Amino acid sequence: MLTFEEIYRQHIDLVYNMALNYVRNVEEAEEITQDVFVKVYFNLSKYRFEADLKTWIYRITINASLDSIRKSKKGRSIFISWSEDEVSEKSLISDFKNPLSELVNQEALNGLLNKIDQLPNNQKSVVLLMKMEFLTQKEVAKILEISEKAVESLFQRAKENLKKMI
Repeated sequence: MLTFEEIYRQHIDLVYNMALNYVRNVEEAEEITQDVFVKVYFNLSKYRFEADLKTWIYRITINASLDSIRKSKKGRSIFISWSEDEVSEKSLISDFKNPLSELVNQEALNGLLNKIDQLPNNQKSVVLLMKMEFLTQKEVAKILEISEKAVESLFQRAKENLKKMI
């Protein structure tokens, strides 16, 4: 059995990045990360090792992130806003690197991410987990505690909703 310290070290990046993707605010993501690991610490003795530990931690992180968004009343975006320095490394639009293309790519990406942010929470979660975390439908189904068919359906509805918005 893993110690809490080992669990923390193995999952800190996952939790922080997932929270940051939801709330788009470094301080808030740090708070969520703290909250998640406090919950993990106090509930570790109750954890049933029937499910994957990573799945359980994803679930706690998603719930904590959604709770934070609900509390903020601002409905913040689920994706991080990359700085100009990071765009050249993380751009999803193009590998061509020059200041003008990076600015255009960042604007296009932010436009798409703002549209994704308008999706219902369950659709946002599926898109985030599948396309930003690169998880399979089966993994997403476990995390969200729904069937694989429900994941597929939510993803298809998200795609249709995005097409309508764009």
